[in-house]
This record gives sequence, C-alpha cells and structure tokens, in this order.
Amino acid sequence: MRFWHFTEQSYHPGWDKTTDPLRIVPPSSMMDREVVADLFHRYLDEYRLADELGFDIMVNEHHASMTCMSSVPAIPMAVLARETKKARLLCLGVPMANRMDPLRVAEELAMIDMISRGRLEFGFVKGSGWELYISNSNPARMMERFWEAHDLILKAWATRDGPFSWEGKHFHYRTVNVIPGIWQHPHPPMWMPGSSAMSAKIVAQKGYTLASFLCGHQAKATFAGYRKVYEETWGRECPLDRLAYLGMAVTADNQAEAEKRAHALYAYWSTVPRSPAGTFNPAGYAPVEANAQAYLSGPAKQMSMGLLPDGKPLPAKPTLDELAEAGLLFWGKPDQVVHQIQRFADQVGGLGHFLMMGQGGYLDHKDTADSLKLLAKEVYPAFKDSAPSPEPIAAE
Repeated sequence: MRFWHFTEQSYHPGWDKTTDPLRIVPPSSMMDREVVADLFHRYLDEYRLADELGFDIMVNEHHASMTCMSSVPAIPMAVLARETKKARLLCLGVPMANRMDPLRVAEELAMIDMISRGRLEFGFVKGSGWELYISNSNPARMMERFWEAHDLILKAWATRDGPFSWEGKHFHYRTVNVIPGIWQHPHPPMWMPGSSAMSAKIVAQKGYTLASFLCGHQAKATFAGYRKVYEETWGRECPLDRLAYLGMAVTADNQAEAEKRAHALYAYWSTVPRSPAGTFNPAGYAPVEANAQAYLSGPAKQMSMGLLPDGKPLPAKPTLDELAEAGLLFWGKPDQVVHQIQRFADQVGGLGHFLMMGQGGYLDHKDTADSLKLLAKEVYPAFKDSAPSPEPIAAE
C-alpha cells in the first residue's frame, strides 16, 4: 500500500468569522493576504516534508471556497515538481467538464511531467455540484463535455508526429500540438474518483485507478463493483494498485495528544455542508439512477457521510472511535493507526493506495509535521511491503 499526503489547503482562520456558507458566496475581503500567503507556504513546506519522509503527494482543485484554496492545482504541482525529489505527484484532479480549454490543461500537465521527470499522475474528476454555478456550466451536458475533454487530452499527449485538428461537439481546435510533449508516453497513470459500483464501472473499463473519498464502508461495494468489471473487461484479477481510498489520518506518541489532534483535524468535517442551499445537486448533475437510489435509501443514509461496518449510517454527532470504526478518521498512537488502517483495508477487500488527509481543519503546522514524521516512522513501514511498484504502469 502506498501512502499519499493530502491537504485541502484551506483558509480555516475565516471559518468561525461567519455563519454564512464557505463556498461560492464569501467575499475575499474576509481573507487576510498575509495569512493566505503564509498558509500557502506552510502547505508547500508540509508537502516537501512528505516527500522527504517517503510519502507520495496529492493535490486537488476547488473554486470560490474557504475550505480549499487550491483553485489552480497546476501551480502547486509545478512548484512541487521542482522542489521534491522522489514523490509521485497526483493531481486528483481537474473537473474537466467545467474547463473551457482542455488543451491548456494538457499543456500545463505535460510541463509538470517534464519538470518532475515523469512523476506526474493525473485524475479526471466530475467536480462538485456547487462548482457548476461558478463555471456557469450546463449540468445536463457536463458528462458529454467531460468525456470529450478526456479524449482530446489523451490524444494530445499521445500524438508525437505533429499537429492535428479537433472538431468535437463542445471543443474546437484548428491546431493541437503539445510541445515539448509529455515524459510518460502515451500518458501518465490515470485516476478517477467513484463512490458507487455504478460510477466504478467506467473506471474499471478504462483500467484507471479508482479512488473513493471519505465514504467509509460504502467503499466495499464500490471496490467490489470495480473488481468485477475489471476482471470481465481485462480477463485477469484486479491488481491492488487500481484501488485507492481517501481518509483522514493523524497520530501522536500519547493518547491525549492524539485525541487533541484528531479533534482539530476532524473540524474539517463541519465545513462539508456549508454551501448555499440547493447547490449540491443541481438538476442534471447526478444520473437519474443515482438520484432514484438516493431517494429510495431514505433521508438518514442520504445525510450520512459514512457507514459503520454493520451498514448503519454514522450518528449525526459521532465519537472519534465511531469515526475510526467507520473508516473516516484513523487516529491514535501509531500502533492503533496501523490496526485501524489494516482493519479497514481488510473489510473493503484490499487497498493499493491510502490517500491520507494528514492536514485539515485546525491542525497546526507543528502538530501536522510531528504527526507526519510518526506516520512515516511507525505506521507506513507496516504497509510498505504490500505497496504497488513505485513506477506505476500507465492505464491499460
């Protein structure tokens, strides 16, 4: 199992200064520019530390949000391509249906792959429903745009014999020619997120790595669906390096300090619902089947952010132990964290990648750095022997 360090790069100093939503509507005047700059430098320092400790690195993208300031992931990725030495650099990812210029995305990522000498990994993501309001995109046509952008970017990376033209339904280019090209030809290892067996199907058919985010034991059915389709499509057993899970993780050398850090990290959770009403699932964003399934599951499961091992939804105000049992927050002394991660991996049928949200909420730099060092020294070694190759094979 490979461990990846991840942070949302939030502006948490502003969370308690308003009771309004933290996405779409907060004015930038609420943000102190000195604090913003300090935070960006801090997050980059922590990513660089993660590289030194032997972790890989994940960066994401959101817009108009105080919960995630990483609106242009190519910028921190480019910095890290130069400043880090060993870490794989995962951009998970770019919401392609909201981007009007996919060729520019292909060019940015190709440069990052060159600068890092082939350490880029890339994820196509659907993006959050509330971000459609920011991009002014039609949700009813978003998956058409998504897959056309996907096909264009892969062709742009793979083509090495000069320019071609692209006349699609949504994107039009007289000349497509990515220079200087991409290091990992025809393309880097590819990822996509998924939270159900239905969404996992296309990821398995493509042979991409599937990542489930903070969904607890719902990941079991998602991974089972992926494995089934992968084996039907490719005629062989699904390798573990095609399955990834994102969960929060923090540790300390004593229980009291670990509990303090866990509460600070878990504060991120309170920001999840803080978007303007009606923006999570605009009409046309989710497939009809997914909306019907959500309706039939009832309000308790709709509002729950995770399931316990017995299939019951998490309580509205879960304890830290319940969060650990649900596979959302892995916390405690190092031996406890090892046990929790291994237990969860066994329960969902195996994992190749742990996307470790090692910073979030109000977890400060000192505690983040100390936790990362302990995770590297006393937790990660328990899983390294089962890690996929450090030179991942590109998608099938």
